[in-house]
Amino acid sequence: MASGCARADEIVPERRETLEKCVPMAKKSQINRDNRRLQLIAKHAERRAELRKILKDPNASMDDKLEAQNGFAKLPRNSCPTRKNNRCAISGRSKAYYNKFGISRIALRELALRGQLPGVRKSSW
Repeated sequence: MASGCARADEIVPERRETLEKCVPMAKKSQINRDNRRLQLIAKHAERRAELRKILKDPNASMDDKLEAQNGFAKLPRNSCPTRKNNRCAISGRSKAYYNKFGISRIALRELALRGQLPGVRKSSW
């Protein structure tokens, strides 16, 4: 990363195991559901791009646009990228997610206090 911050994917495995013990894990079913969503998004991305191109085309006829809308309706709901949840790479937590690090605020705090995130330290004033 350009900012010099380590993402959770780059954490050494030994450190990751000790951190997982400290940070509460999300339900496995929720994590698996989001993983299935990611697979559906990737699978239908090309088709969605084609349909979106037809809808945004000012020269397309109204019939073509209606067909494109019907095509969107036939696709699975979970293939829409807006339904994807960002999840912490360590705990699977979906709330309080820091995009820059790829982890939740709780995991970020634990790693920062241990000095395992380069360039991040606790502020004091």
